[in-house]
Amino acid sequence: MFGKRIEVFKLFGIAVRLDLSWVIIAVLVTWSLARGFFPSEYPNLSRAICWVMGVAGAVGLFGSILFHEFSHALVARRYGLVIKGITLFIFGGVAEMEREPSSPKAEFLMAAAGPIASILLAMACYGTYLAGERAGWPEPPIGVARYLGLINGLLAAFNLIPGFPLDGGRLLRSVLWVWKRNLRWATRITSQIGAGFGLVLIFLGILNMLRGEFAGLWWLLIGLFLRDAATTSYQQLLLRKALEGEPVRRFMISTPVTVPASSSIEQLVEGYIYRHHFKMYPVVEDGTLLGCVTIRQVKAIPRNEWKQHTVREVATPCSPENTVHPEDDAMKALSTMSRTGDSRLMVVEGNQLVGIIALKDMLGLLSLKVELEEPKA
Repeated sequence: MFGKRIEVFKLFGIAVRLDLSWVIIAVLVTWSLARGFFPSEYPNLSRAICWVMGVAGAVGLFGSILFHEFSHALVARRYGLVIKGITLFIFGGVAEMEREPSSPKAEFLMAAAGPIASILLAMACYGTYLAGERAGWPEPPIGVARYLGLINGLLAAFNLIPGFPLDGGRLLRSVLWVWKRNLRWATRITSQIGAGFGLVLIFLGILNMLRGEFAGLWWLLIGLFLRDAATTSYQQLLLRKALEGEPVRRFMISTPVTVPASSSIEQLVEGYIYRHHFKMYPVVEDGTLLGCVTIRQVKAIPRNEWKQHTVREVATPCSPENTVHPEDDAMKALSTMSRTGDSRLMVVEGNQLVGIIALKDMLGLLSLKVELEEPKA
């Protein structure tokens, strides 16, 4: 879902990150508030004041999204779920869980926490606006408070739509989970509802764009995102269910191709990369594992210098970023691959290389499990 992310701070031990796409929406929200919403609501205010209100409104919006996501995260932590972090991106924010909730109750309460937080925040902001208006406060602060009251109400309402992975979809999933006692079935149904709602938004977006309304583009983009997120969420559940509890040893190749540390980069390319087509190779010297070398490291060396450099010079030492233990859960290996972008990891026991685990081998098992175990519609 995410591209390059920047960690900005930690709160309650949870890292808050910004996806680079967030910059796009931050600029657009500020611009639309400063040039559209606030000038139309308060025509007597100067352009400079409207820009200040636009910045304040944008900051308040993303603060509201963080409040919403932290509500999810803290309830999830209460039920033993590990939260890897909260990421703000172009369509809002998401609290990233390492696994699915362990019970329908945990799912329901975790999902309900976000909309409840947004509703409370909407009431507080709109109440501030009403109190300020009666007290005769200046228009800029009460205008921003009114906007935040309205936007938090809309945020709660949108998230309560019963399509996965929206909060309303998670609430519905918890109910279906209790009814059928089948998380996979409940996820499939709510994901289909989410994907269907995404199609509705896409249709409305195209219709509004044909009418010349710029807002139609946002409906289209949100619909595309929601449809993709619904499909991806179901696929991720299948992957987790297939891999949870499975040891890395089951998937690893116990006779991996290794590269001598003394080999030149040219020998690595000609004798290994072009022959075996892997993107990562363990590096050994006299039977001792030194680390690994990847295509990324090779690309950093000019082609005319390949004969002059050895694999030892560019090898990356062993670390939790490129190794797993043979008895580790396969989901840990998948999480590491997702975090680093590498599709192959060294399987290490002590200081010894015992194998290689590759993403394609894990996905192969997933395909077979889905084909054999997926219940018919």
